Amino acid sequence: MKRTLPLAAAAAVLAAPLLPAPAAQAAVPASPAVGYSNPLINQRADAQIYKHTDGYYYFTATVPEYDRIVLRRATTIQGLAGAPETVIWTKHASGAMANHVWAPEIHYIGGKWYVYFAAGDSADQWKIRMYVLESSSANPLTGGWTEKGRIATPMDSFSLDATTFTVNGVRYLSWAQKDPAIATNSNVYIAKLSNPWTISGTPVRLTVPTYGWETVGYKVNEGPALIQHGGKVFLTYSASATDSNYCLGMLTASATADLLDPAAWTKSTSPVFAGNAATSQYGPGHNQFTVSEDGKSDIMVYHDRSYKDITGDPLNDPNRRTRVQKVYWNADGTPNFGIPVADGATPIRLSSYNYPTYFVRHWDYRAKLEPDVANLADSQFRTVTGLSGSGTVSLESANFPGYYLHSRNGEVWVEKNDGTTAFKDSASFYQRSGLADAAGVSYEAYSSPGQYLRHYEYLLYTQPVTTALAQQDATFYRQ
Repeated sequence: MKRTLPLAAAAAVLAAPLLPAPAAQAAVPASPAVGYSNPLINQRADAQIYKHTDGYYYFTATVPEYDRIVLRRATTIQGLAGAPETVIWTKHASGAMANHVWAPEIHYIGGKWYVYFAAGDSADQWKIRMYVLESSSANPLTGGWTEKGRIATPMDSFSLDATTFTVNGVRYLSWAQKDPAIATNSNVYIAKLSNPWTISGTPVRLTVPTYGWETVGYKVNEGPALIQHGGKVFLTYSASATDSNYCLGMLTASATADLLDPAAWTKSTSPVFAGNAATSQYGPGHNQFTVSEDGKSDIMVYHDRSYKDITGDPLNDPNRRTRVQKVYWNADGTPNFGIPVADGATPIRLSSYNYPTYFVRHWDYRAKLEPDVANLADSQFRTVTGLSGSGTVSLESANFPGYYLHSRNGEVWVEKNDGTTAFKDSASFYQRSGLADAAGVSYEAYSSPGQYLRHYEYLLYTQPVTTALAQQDATFYRQ
């Protein structure tokens, strides 16, 4: 966490202009904070959550036994954790679809439900192909399902992880497949669909694993997932073996481009989401996207493990867990996934009431305001029960668990809880309605009644609040 600012950067900070004049009235953020608790569901990998127009979230995932497809539903994302699970399909006794049932996804297309999944053969568990189920029932948990058969691709080879989406009214299928002519395990492809189970035209290969982070253990690009924002489309995919090296890469294209032209896509040169030892999250991947209950925030759904070392084949380890966390958007319109956050409550960001594009963050231990925080986790904090109790809260750093915002002689720092009463008191706050806007939040220092967390010339302090400007400086929005 200790960082030394380069001389050039230090000079730039010293020369930086003062913050602009405060806004007359700040707008409540368009994407307010959401709160979930991780892991959402244990022993469920390759998870997908689909929000339907009937008010329900539908959940499906790979089960450790690789023998069935399950669904559950709830009116909230967190509610899926305790929702009853229904088996809607079981593997065949022999032949095709009798082995390795993997990565189901549920979609509602043209008034019917469809589940895409991959399965192996009883005679060869690695003869994995993609298949589709269909249901006309309003409730897919109680309705019957019809097998629509295998998704035929020009190459009759290892294929899996089918997902479908529409861009500008055109429905596509994207999936992972092995090309026998290329020395990789799987690559990501895209094609148009003529109906939910039939590819139209010739598929196009979008990405082949070539970077070092894509080829650890196996040369893998798989698990595509698409999210759209600001006139662009972003296709994430998983790379490397399914152990602690599993991670996410991303392709980017304009929403108006020809998505069947590989040249329309730009590939990230480094992972956009990877394991994090500080938060004890390893091998995050095979993600999908959904939206929050209020429809205002994008949510990433993914799996990982809480430990790094695995005995034997990681595919035989049952403990991949479904997790969720909010997606944030950079100023340039690209997604910022941050890090896989620690188990427990998901973190929030605190934006300034009077400087809405500025966020509370830590830098070299000091808490400050700054816009465009590229290292997202520096500006994320978990709201936890106050270290001093008594109805207080504490704000724990997302990327340095055990470190908290606390007041040191009136200055606010992010430092490790040393267990002393003095530290606990200085890191505890009464969470109040925003002093400048009740929709916001203000934090009164537990150890200094009447003093509040506020910003002044970029830096955070705990100080008395006696003016309207100070009330604005002490008001934040949770995002």
